[in-house]
Amino acid sequence: MRIFTSTLMVAAILVAAGPAAAQQRFPSSAGDLIVETVAGGLENPWGLAFLPDGRMLVTERPGRLRLVGADGKLSPPIAGVPNVAARGQGGLLDVVLDPAFAQNRLIYLSFAEPRAGGNGTSVARARLSERGTALEGTKVIFQQMPTINSAMHFGSRLVFDRTGALFVTVGDRYSQRDQAQNPGNHIGKVMRIRPEGVAPADNPKLEGWQPEIWSIGHRNVQGAALHPETGQLWTAEHGARGGDEVNTPKSGRNYGWPVITYGIDYSGAKIGEGTAKAGMEQPLFYWDPSIAPSGAAFYTGAAWPAWKNSLFVGALAGQMLVRLSTQGESVTGQERLLADLGLRIRDVRQGPDGLLYLLSDAADGRVMRVRPAR
Repeated sequence: MRIFTSTLMVAAILVAAGPAAAQQRFPSSAGDLIVETVAGGLENPWGLAFLPDGRMLVTERPGRLRLVGADGKLSPPIAGVPNVAARGQGGLLDVVLDPAFAQNRLIYLSFAEPRAGGNGTSVARARLSERGTALEGTKVIFQQMPTINSAMHFGSRLVFDRTGALFVTVGDRYSQRDQAQNPGNHIGKVMRIRPEGVAPADNPKLEGWQPEIWSIGHRNVQGAALHPETGQLWTAEHGARGGDEVNTPKSGRNYGWPVITYGIDYSGAKIGEGTAKAGMEQPLFYWDPSIAPSGAAFYTGAAWPAWKNSLFVGALAGQMLVRLSTQGESVTGQERLLADLGLRIRDVRQGPDGLLYLLSDAADGRVMRVRPAR
């Protein structure tokens, strides 16, 4: 287990002004980068998905879903979105297209669902209308159980695997961290479900495990992506003070929280039993101090050939974009980018143009595009 601390953080040079066309220049190992605003005026945008025509679906945490055009124009809020518990870290979270979206126009949303006695992370499926103005037939297909009265640690990312099953990441709800070791509930787990919400036949069949559970012992997974060559799920997970992790959750495995961790409690107290224990997996990589990792994406485009198969992770508290170079299931290096942008990076996606797109987590949040300066 190696930790990489080298950074590349230098002052940005403002090269253009104006909120809609603002461009900033930043250095990187692959040459200078230009960050430009595609769209502004989004309230705490959380998740982003590209439609086949190049437009974007963007969630706003207070409970709105919008279309963003190539020209940056925002649609009115799309009708039919489920009610959300928009408090603390809760609200409307991730969005992903069905693998057959071009034929069925189905999308999936994760969200903090208000319930009697509290709330929990849920997933809904709906059809995006032909005009893109409404969701039709919205149906909740998964509910994290039990319901907890908390405004913290909902997760949540949605990732389809190559079999058509949907990975759903959630959190430990903060006050329930010990339950991350209890496979009889959905607290602090990675789930894997079919598009209808049922458990796939090849999920772990372990005594006491809920059928939707893929792996246990997670704290708060807010980044997830499939490796472009292997199809393995990679996740980025919040630790406490220190101990943010990158993992590759595998069927039936235990990732240790809160028994083992490389972090400590916010009070400074020790958490758990140490950093290792038999039967519990080690992270591929961890950050100490924490950066608060959020959205994640592997890079496969042509704009930066040297960055092929790098995992890009947005940082909230760290206010940067992190590039992790990878080799197989190893992290071989770290490059810290865009630190002087001074923004909480909530999500990272590769666009159909082979460029990177970012969401800034702010009351006046943005969709940003990262491109080579050449």
